[in-house]
Amino acid sequence: MDKWSRRQWLTGLGLAAVGQGVAAKAWQGRSKKTAPQDQARAKSKLALEDYEPKSMLHVAETKVPRARFPAIDFHTHLSWSARRGRVTEAHNNATPEEVLPVMDRKNVGLMVNLTGGYGQVLEQTINYWQKPHPDRFVVFTEPWFEKITEPDYPQFQTDQIARAQELGARGLKLLKTLGLYLRERVTSGPLVKIDDRRFDPMWDAAGAHRMPVAIHTSDPEAFFLPTDRFKERYEELNSHPDWSFHDKDFPSNAELQEARNRVMARHPRTQFVVLHMGDSENLGYVSELLDRYPNMHVEIGARIGELGRQPRASRKFFDKYQDRLLFGTDAVPRGYDTPQQIFGEQLYEIYYRFLETEDEYFDYAPAAKPPQGRWRIYGIGLPETILRKVYYENAARLLRLG
Repeated sequence: MDKWSRRQWLTGLGLAAVGQGVAAKAWQGRSKKTAPQDQARAKSKLALEDYEPKSMLHVAETKVPRARFPAIDFHTHLSWSARRGRVTEAHNNATPEEVLPVMDRKNVGLMVNLTGGYGQVLEQTINYWQKPHPDRFVVFTEPWFEKITEPDYPQFQTDQIARAQELGARGLKLLKTLGLYLRERVTSGPLVKIDDRRFDPMWDAAGAHRMPVAIHTSDPEAFFLPTDRFKERYEELNSHPDWSFHDKDFPSNAELQEARNRVMARHPRTQFVVLHMGDSENLGYVSELLDRYPNMHVEIGARIGELGRQPRASRKFFDKYQDRLLFGTDAVPRGYDTPQQIFGEQLYEIYYRFLETEDEYFDYAPAAKPPQGRWRIYGIGLPETILRKVYYENAARLLRLG
């Protein structure tokens, strides 16, 4: 190979320098051109909270304006009682005059108002809803948790069950207060466990008076895990950070479930309706419990969002446990904070569509954005024999209706 002369070498360096200058000028020009593009791209980014995609699927859309059979909505909150504080007056979320026309149009024969309260509040609630319309509304009582610090609380609460039945209450309702909020000094101190022995006489009293126990235990498993980018319920918990039970002194979801199971095992003569399916994201586990505890029943309120995205498993579950499943919505009049629970015609039509049709990929709540997670659901198309049991017969048997 010929050796380069000094002139050739210097010429090469000059050409390289020129090339570098041209490249640098080109890059500067590109930067000036792309900066506005980058800014425009940044401006065009869509916030997750503003994302409302519309499905492009062309699928059947079946309108189900009325339940196939007159329904008993076993899970509603027509009124609130104490919840987590002291109250002396019932707070009604609507009037019978507002609720009854919707019931008639949607073929809801009877509604169970689970949060009837205790003492004076219970009496007010029964007088407002149940007594004027005994064939349309049923009221449940609740434990008087504020008395738990008193030494005779077990006997006091037992007597309250008998008193509630005398007033007309048809069952006992437990909010998730027990296990997640109630503490030894009511609002402070260690959490009171679901299977605390102080409640044993209460469970027995409910069974003796043939009053079913509607019990809400725990919450979706995601509520006990970190709220991070991996959580499909991120938006729900980001909007409601107080719903999270992660990284505090709360028991795990599994611990809460097992504590409730021990209660059912200790009180075989008491009928327990496990609300919200118990664990609608783990039907295998719920199946094991139903096989183990013959005094256990489940209710579907506010859980078709989970049931409807596993339609084949759900259909098999309904087939197998058709005698122990109850229809419920967890409806709250004016419950705007939780769209999947807002009492109204749209809510019932979504439930009916899930239960009665095989429609695909539809919203589980009457809301612009899915409130529990960004997914849609599928109908499970139950036959009439099962629909009749789920809508009415199973609840009527527990409530001892004629």
